[in-house]
Amino acid sequence: QSQFRDDHSILDLLTADYTYLNERLAKHYDIDGIYGTHFRRVDLADDARAGLLGKAGILTVTSYAHRTSPVVRGKWLLENILGTPPPPPPPDVPALSENEDKNVRPLSVRERMEAHRSNPVCASCHNVMDPLGFALENFDGIGRYRSINIAGDPIDASGTLANGVSVDGPLDLRNALI
Repeated sequence: QSQFRDDHSILDLLTADYTYLNERLAKHYDIDGIYGTHFRRVDLADDARAGLLGKAGILTVTSYAHRTSPVVRGKWLLENILGTPPPPPPPDVPALSENEDKNVRPLSVRERMEAHRSNPVCASCHNVMDPLGFALENFDGIGRYRSINIAGDPIDASGTLANGVSVDGPLDLRNALI
């Protein structure tokens, strides 16, 4: 509503340094001082939360119930922000392996994706989608910011976009998209 009422630029959808929060969402974003169920405009101190790329709703619908998905996030960005949807996957593509063996060090999503896209047929699309999604890996499956992955290692949110631009995290991605 604010976007239209206040006649904001379309770029504000990616750059807005404010959002609308109630107490419950403010707690999710680790923002203090917001009370009650009423949504109100709040200036954001954390640049990672700016614009649509930092919103829990977008980050949640572009994840699976139990983990993030750089592929789903990258595909969403290609379709909804860049207007260039990827082709459908080839038939019989195996699902990404999960960390089911509790006796083995869990692999990060990035490590499992790198094994998956070693197949040249898969790599052609994943080389375009994955860097977009990896840049948002600091956000977990429900949009909470994190710096450590499931394996206990620092998040690697780096990648090279299809146009050759290097990104490392949501701020670099936002700047590259703009």
